[in-house]
Amino acid sequence: MATTIAENIIDTLADQGVTHIWGVVGDALNPVVDAIRTEERIEWIGVRHEEVAAFAASAQAQLTDNIAVCMGTVGPGAIHLLNGLYDAKKAHAPVLAIVGQVPTESIGSAFFQEVHNDRVFADVACYTGTVTDAGQMPGMLAQALNAAVSQRGVAVLSLPANMGLEELPSYVKPVPIAPRSVEAAAADSDIAEAAQLLNNSDKVTLMVGKGARAARTECLELADKLAAPMVITLQGKEGLEHDNEFQVGQTGLIGNPAAVGALKSCDTLMLIGTDFPYSEWLPDDKTVIQLDIVPEHIGRRVAVDRALIGHAAPTLAKLITQVTAKEDRGHLETHTKEYAAWLKGQHKLADPAHDHTLVGKVRSLADNPEGKIRPEAVAVALDKVCADDAIFAADTGMSTVWLARLLPMRHNRRLLGSFNLGSMANAMPMALAAQAEDRNRQVIGMCGDGGLMMLLGDLRTAVTYDLPVTLVVFNNSRLGMVKLEQEEMGLPEYGTELDNPSFAKVGEAMGLTSMRVTEPEDLEGVLAKAVATNEPVLVEVMTNPEEVAVPGRTDAGQVFGFAKAKAKEILD
Repeated sequence: MATTIAENIIDTLADQGVTHIWGVVGDALNPVVDAIRTEERIEWIGVRHEEVAAFAASAQAQLTDNIAVCMGTVGPGAIHLLNGLYDAKKAHAPVLAIVGQVPTESIGSAFFQEVHNDRVFADVACYTGTVTDAGQMPGMLAQALNAAVSQRGVAVLSLPANMGLEELPSYVKPVPIAPRSVEAAAADSDIAEAAQLLNNSDKVTLMVGKGARAARTECLELADKLAAPMVITLQGKEGLEHDNEFQVGQTGLIGNPAAVGALKSCDTLMLIGTDFPYSEWLPDDKTVIQLDIVPEHIGRRVAVDRALIGHAAPTLAKLITQVTAKEDRGHLETHTKEYAAWLKGQHKLADPAHDHTLVGKVRSLADNPEGKIRPEAVAVALDKVCADDAIFAADTGMSTVWLARLLPMRHNRRLLGSFNLGSMANAMPMALAAQAEDRNRQVIGMCGDGGLMMLLGDLRTAVTYDLPVTLVVFNNSRLGMVKLEQEEMGLPEYGTELDNPSFAKVGEAMGLTSMRVTEPEDLEGVLAKAVATNEPVLVEVMTNPEEVAVPGRTDAGQVFGFAKAKAKEILD
């Protein structure tokens, strides 16, 4: 029997290990969805909004390090994918988006729902192509997959409405998908020069990120040999944070004073597998060594004295043999002790009994007058009740702050978020994707109230496809990060208040087991019950809207701005 274009696409994707395709059916994609129906290796998950499909594909690509797929049909359906695809692009996640197009004979005629897909997706995609002849397949699909995998980005394949059922010509031969490149170390001469810089330095600080996660052993050995404190980026928490005596947490707005101090007091900074975007938090008066597999990452955040282009593990393995162990461990001990003390103070705030102490009662008059649950407590409670291989997906904003500070990625835990794009509404779609990948693994979405409301309809997707995800909603009736930004600028809070519904009741109406927590002492028990429930669960936690996440470094302008804003709010 002849194979159609749609059947060839799905058969090829299944051969490449694709297990799920996310999207909304319709028009040009109907033949493709029908091909999925008869392919046992792939599960179709029909979402209520295409943005969810793209976020889900981004998350699955990051979890599996394999191609992930989403679909959106002609015009509006395709456009709805854009936000999630930008997340995949900035996360370097290999994603294929199959999008519909009007029939070939109508392309360029301003046909109903027609958009110029190649132009629309030109910025987000490393490959775009429109199938206009059956003979172009399967070669065009191979090009798209090879581009997405090799460039770790987004490929967009447009399928006109009349092409999906077209039969492949008899002369068409299978086109192989290119194998992945092997890991390689940086040049020996560059490694030798980096080793010399490190040997000539008294105080070295390491800053490690996502690209160093596969080099955990080598990073720890290098830190030990150099007596170097290790600043871990948010995306580096996974795999690098647990059982790490050298780590001092994060820097930036979500960070702490120990990490800031470790960067400030070193004389040499080595960046390993990180493109940390906030240049203002990086010192500009240090010797800097940067190791990355992406050449364009080198030097775009801070001036670099020695660049190493290569994979982290093999490069560090060679570097370790050439550096001399440092006997003075004062730099390391100063900042690890500072970090431990700061972390202890954060855990005091997270204690449900904190606001009942004398100090807590006085403090809460100013920063928690309504006696709401402190959001720090949610992160600490989740750490206690969740498994060592749980997957966490966090919304951008304050949800991420508490996770970054107080929820360690112990052992085999995984972490997902829109950490480079910084989009709202990503947590729930990413949690759905993780749960679809493994229905027997604990998956927790840490959802902001503002973010969840954006894509609320896809709560039902968890029920429809029996995805036993736990969604924890931080309901502070605020766009919390925006509120903090306004107040630090000296502006009174405005436009950030949300008149939320009861998320627990909404979740119940959607078919999820739903719970609502209003008292700190009930939090841990409810969360323990939620993650142990083998069905979709929503937990609404009424959190304190006045909680302030003090960054690792503050200046007089920020303090004055915050005070000025509070004065205006009181007067208003």
